[in-house]
Amino acid sequence: MHAGALRASNGVVRPLPGGAFGEAKLQPRPLDAGMGVAVARRTVFRPEDAECFGRVADRVAEGNMSLLGRPLGAREVAERARLRNAIATGALITSGRHLQHGDAQQATRNMEVFTNCATAIASFAKFYLLLNGSGVGRAYDDALVAVDWAQAPEVLLHLSPDHADFPRDRAALHRFGSEFGLVPWGAAEADLDEAAIRGFIAREWLASPAAAPADAMVHRVDDSREGWAKAIELLESLAFQGARDRTLVLDFSAIRPRGAPIGGMQGRPASGPLSLMRAFMAMRREVIAPARDGRLPEPWEQAMLVDHYLSVEVQVGGARRAARMATKNWRDPGILRFIRSKSEGGLWTANNSVMVDRAFWRGVEAARAGSARAEDLHAQKVFEEATRCAFVNGEPGFINGDMLEDHRTGRAREKPVHHDGRDVRSARYQVDHAAGLLANLSARAAEAHFPCTTNPCGEIVLHVTGGYCVIADFAPLLACPVDPATIIPGVMPDALAAEWDARVEDAVRLGVRFLTRANGMDALYAEEVRRTNRMGIGPTGLHEWAWARFGLGFDDLLDEEKSAPFWEALARFSDAAKEEGDAYAEELGRTRPFTVTTVKPAGTTSKLFGLTEGAHLPARRQYLRWVQFKGTKGESGAWLADSDPLLADYEARGYPVRQLRSFPGMSVVGFPTLPLIQRLGLGDRLKTAPEASPQEQYRWLALMERHWIGAERGNQISYTLKVYTDRHDLDAFRDILLTHQPQVRCCAVLPSAPDSALGYEYLPEEEVTEEAFQAIVAAIRDPALHEALDMAHLACASGVCPI
Repeated sequence: MHAGALRASNGVVRPLPGGAFGEAKLQPRPLDAGMGVAVARRTVFRPEDAECFGRVADRVAEGNMSLLGRPLGAREVAERARLRNAIATGALITSGRHLQHGDAQQATRNMEVFTNCATAIASFAKFYLLLNGSGVGRAYDDALVAVDWAQAPEVLLHLSPDHADFPRDRAALHRFGSEFGLVPWGAAEADLDEAAIRGFIAREWLASPAAAPADAMVHRVDDSREGWAKAIELLESLAFQGARDRTLVLDFSAIRPRGAPIGGMQGRPASGPLSLMRAFMAMRREVIAPARDGRLPEPWEQAMLVDHYLSVEVQVGGARRAARMATKNWRDPGILRFIRSKSEGGLWTANNSVMVDRAFWRGVEAARAGSARAEDLHAQKVFEEATRCAFVNGEPGFINGDMLEDHRTGRAREKPVHHDGRDVRSARYQVDHAAGLLANLSARAAEAHFPCTTNPCGEIVLHVTGGYCVIADFAPLLACPVDPATIIPGVMPDALAAEWDARVEDAVRLGVRFLTRANGMDALYAEEVRRTNRMGIGPTGLHEWAWARFGLGFDDLLDEEKSAPFWEALARFSDAAKEEGDAYAEELGRTRPFTVTTVKPAGTTSKLFGLTEGAHLPARRQYLRWVQFKGTKGESGAWLADSDPLLADYEARGYPVRQLRSFPGMSVVGFPTLPLIQRLGLGDRLKTAPEASPQEQYRWLALMERHWIGAERGNQISYTLKVYTDRHDLDAFRDILLTHQPQVRCCAVLPSAPDSALGYEYLPEEEVTEEAFQAIVAAIRDPALHEALDMAHLACASGVCPI
């Protein structure tokens, strides 16, 4: 057995004080050639990293340990070294936000920049979280909406003519007209009706704050995320207070110009004042006005529209977009309009789900069996309409609200109601205008049928009034002390197996401690963080680990007897995570964490090393992964000056590059991708997601929930199960949902046509034949790609791996 570990009498591998990773600096694991490097360049690497993942690990470990807020003792210095090694080797990948933002200055930053998952109950809080990059869930239950936007004040907007972004010359007016929908699609500058656009500006914008009514409130919007959110808070609180007869002037002149660097986003370009002004104009035109004249009477629907228009404008440097979950109680009278809000209402900025419970599923079954009870018939109507829409558009989904962690244990009811705004207060942002609104909403939530909802990907359970969950991935395959490609799957010396297991557990424990420290950052929801100490750590690359460590393919994993060693190991690591969470919380004087285990999508982090994502099966065997970059070519065929320089670089090396028609100004680069699992020699034992039946995938999820999430202190598993419409019709889709969805906590079921039938300009992943794949790779002049994707790997993918 490895000298850095010992095995207890119950079989659990316990790291010794020195830790399985040790303190001597380990070589960083190379990123997956092509896709992994591209993702790192776009979202992780800084110039000072010099494209070395070891340097990323150095700064992330240093930043996280700095959150202790004191000089490090010998034990903490040793832990920092172990943490760095776990990250550098890929065994602990944390999350993309920590890899991007983590550094020695982390203790001076706000927690929102480091939280992937959050909820909000007011539009201003949701907007602020989105601006910081968090994914945000919001419940639009009738019981949880208190603002009638018909009562909002008259809103006047001003931008100084001296501002760099004020549209003055013809070129600026053309761009303004294009972005605000005032000129026909693709119209040339020569066709511009300059007078019409100037007239629009004169009608929509206030020439000077001095021209406002004498009793108008004038608010200058500060040039910060906090400043943008504060403007929304002011307007939303005035609507709550019934200030319909007042006038609010918003002055955007202090906001930095479009393209100016944002220091807190590693110099990425700002979107400028026009973006925020467009959101307010949309709110004024599409929400406040129709609410006042009775065309939009329902507050929950008003709130959805406000959040949509704000979310559209959340964008920075091509790297930040809004991610949202919208949920609504199945009992609400407006639930059918909610179900159709994406397909008919165009509200595309959120993932929509209907919040259901056991009564709902029993009602559907009863109505199918002939029940005439009004509640049963309503449940059936909701189910039929939701599945009809989902079968065409993929949404809405269903969330089992009574299986959400807090709702099941009742701890959501323990959240106190404050009346002074302390629920939403940090060093950077203090609620003032909206304290009364938040108190009202908190009281509503205390009586709500569903006091919890989820983040956009569904794996994190959070109180509806607002909360966070910091999350991280660990990759058990990458904790292997040797190159996994050099071992015989499932066959290895006991000493190697023990050392491997010890390193996996060390990564898990280090990850839990990492997240616990992150929960000590300055936070908008600091009260809720202190109350819950929520976190979520989960595995990624599970199928690679199952094969390399235990010699098990997907079909084997569904046979609990055959795969018992795999499930026992996973359960041990789950216990270790919860044990470490308790022990470290006690050491730091924190609350025992309400949640510890989860499985997040791991889309970005898994791609760094070519792993299957979270709990998902591999989507394809070999494919082109298309990645968007800002840029387009001029008439000469050269890339325009504002194009991402990586486009010219990739094109020169022979990567497939396409300019997009559906997204003008954007292009995509195709990265030949042979997933790591294809290079491990599974051959015909490899099963991709399209090859696994829905029943098999639901069985897999149930096992994962039992052995990893556990009966206590677990979140959920983010998982998307595709039901292919060329194999299952609408009735079959409904039967699948009724049979299996009530039995798991979380599963997004996405009806999907085969790729060839979708008709999109491009898909994120385009499967190609093995022959076409080889031809594409051969045409690319990139030694790193060829080193990673050589003929031996393709032979392994075909089942004739030399091993």
